Amino acid sequence: MTASSAAFEDRLRQIGAERYHDKHPFHDLLHSGGCTPDQVRAWVINRFYYQASIPIKDAAFMSRVDDPALRRAWRSRIEDHDGTAENEGGIARWLRLADAVGLDRDYVASKDGVLPATKFAVDAYVRFVRDKTLLEAVAASLTELFAPKIHAARIEGLLANYAFADDSSLSYFRNRLKEAPKDVAFGLAWVLEHADTAEKQDMAAAALIFKTDVLWAQLDALHAAYVAPGRIPPGGWQPDTHLTIPEQNR
Repeated sequence: MTASSAAFEDRLRQIGAERYHDKHPFHDLLHSGGCTPDQVRAWVINRFYYQASIPIKDAAFMSRVDDPALRRAWRSRIEDHDGTAENEGGIARWLRLADAVGLDRDYVASKDGVLPATKFAVDAYVRFVRDKTLLEAVAASLTELFAPKIHAARIEGLLANYAFADDSSLSYFRNRLKEAPKDVAFGLAWVLEHADTAEKQDMAAAALIFKTDVLWAQLDALHAAYVAPGRIPPGGWQPDTHLTIPEQNR
C-alpha cells in the first residue's frame, strides 16, 4: 500500500535518524578535539575524494535527464562544488582546509594516498547514480536532509578544539549550511512526487540507505587505518608526509 507523502517523508527521515554517519565514532573524536593532527589530515585527504566526485556524480545524473527543468534545477549543484566566476566553489574551499591543516594541496588534489575503501565506496556511489533510475539517484542525495546538523556541530567542535580552525578554513561547511537546504528542498519534493507507488517508495528508501552506507563505509576505513587498529593499507597516506608546515608546529 502506498504511504501518504507525510508518512513516506517520515520514513526517509527515520533512515537518517538511525543510519546517518553523524553517529560514527570517528565524528565523536573529530568534533570533541580527540583527533591527532595526522588523523585530521587523513580525514581531509579522504573526504576530498568524495567532495571531488560529487560534481562528477551530478554530471552523470544530468546526462541522463531529458527534462530541461530538472537539468536547470540540478545544475547549481555542480556549480556549488566546481565554482563559478562569482563563487569559489566547494572543492576550492576544501583545498583551503587542506592548506590550514598543513597538507600540500597539490598532493591532496592528486587524490594519491586515498584509502582503497574510500575509493570503492565513493566510486560505487557515482556508478549508482549513473546506472540506477532517476528516482533512486535523486533519493540517494537526500542524506542532505541530515547534513546541516553535522555541519553545524563540526564548525562548533573544530573552532573549539583545533588551532587551524577559523572562518577561512571552515568556509566549506559554512557555505553548505546555505547551499544544502536549497538542494534538499528540491530533491525531497521531487522524490515525494515521483515515488507514487509502494514499490517506488521502497526503491527510494533503499537508495537512501545505500547512500548512508557509502558515508559510513568511508569513516569505517578511516577509523581502521588511522585510529584503531591503525593499520594503513598499501597506498594510503602515511603520517608526517606531504606536509607544508614547520616541524615544530606539527
